[in-house]
Amino acid sequence: MNIDFAPELEDFRAQVAEFFATAPTPAIREAGRKTTSVFAPFKECMEWHRILYDKGWVAPHWPEEYGGTGWSVEQRFIFAEEYRKADLPPLLPQSLGMVGPLLIDIGTEEQKAKYLEPILKGEDFWAQGYSEPNSGSDLASLSCRAEPDGDDYIINGSKIWTTYAHHANRMFMLVRTSNEGKKQQGITFLLLDRVDYPGMEIRPIVGLDGFPEQCEVFFEDCRVPQSGRVGEENDGWSVAKHLLKHERGGGNAASPTLMRYCERARAAAAETLSPFGGKLSEDPVFQRDIGELEADIASLAHFEKLAISGHEIARDPAFPSMNKTINSELVQRASTLMAQVSGVDGLARQLEALRVGSNVEPLGSEFDLISMPLYLNSRATTIYAGSNEVQRDLIARTVAGS
Repeated sequence: MNIDFAPELEDFRAQVAEFFATAPTPAIREAGRKTTSVFAPFKECMEWHRILYDKGWVAPHWPEEYGGTGWSVEQRFIFAEEYRKADLPPLLPQSLGMVGPLLIDIGTEEQKAKYLEPILKGEDFWAQGYSEPNSGSDLASLSCRAEPDGDDYIINGSKIWTTYAHHANRMFMLVRTSNEGKKQQGITFLLLDRVDYPGMEIRPIVGLDGFPEQCEVFFEDCRVPQSGRVGEENDGWSVAKHLLKHERGGGNAASPTLMRYCERARAAAAETLSPFGGKLSEDPVFQRDIGELEADIASLAHFEKLAISGHEIARDPAFPSMNKTINSELVQRASTLMAQVSGVDGLARQLEALRVGSNVEPLGSEFDLISMPLYLNSRATTIYAGSNEVQRDLIARTVAGS
């Protein structure tokens, strides 16, 4: 399969680049430059979401009949490259990248009609209720319980690491509806139309980077409709695995973001003195480290093009785990390199300067401002969406056929 870009696609690239140069507001651009994790500042991110929706470009990876662009593999990759070159805030993945594609694949026609358009328009934002205090990577051990009661479920228990739940108006979650059989067999997948049901409480958690990105969610005799169930009762594990294929990067390209990190590190290194004399960009150890990183990112880019195209390799059951493992470890390597380039100038904790619209000037450069928060936040990449130890176990089991 030819995955190189044809010359005629340069017109498409120019069209995308022009839009990215003119459409975002100054606040949106600032949010993109100050994003220090997978999750961009919420307000500006959703404003950008709605601009992209009006353009028809908010969900390039969705099927065209559900609001996707109908672009080729090459066009989607060019879009991702130009997106990162412009330092724009990444769109939040829970709605567009997870529950939306899940409903397209296996939702009922009623669920598609009800939920997909508000996701595209940015009217709804979904939180993901999977992990629990004692059920992280071992997700099948979850204990948050839902008891049937007429047309409803009564939920008791808690969830944790629920990203941006304090901004969400809807939630998709896993609950235990039976203790019979294997622990995977008693789980049900639910869509909650609200996050303010009586008996439901959301508490933000301040992370290592100083921002309340994650949340705890508590349920006490919380009554929710059974009509929000996706799939059959007690078969939520199958639904969850299907969604995790999307969460672990089956349809989107992460390599342009990683390459942009390298570009910013190179630019900063060219302005930084090496302890051994000259510029850090001329240091042979730096050149070796960034060269190896860029080579590995280029390999990931090839891998992602195959995945986006629907190539046979992407249909391998081990592929989502492979993609997640490679990508998450490259994020950590890139953020480590950025922190090394920034050095002591990146150590100051400047939360006010990081806020979009703040008039607080950073102590150093904007690169120094984001490098340490990005480094700290990226420590979680090998844990969330299933830890990399679990992913390697899944890969081994798939390859061995066990």
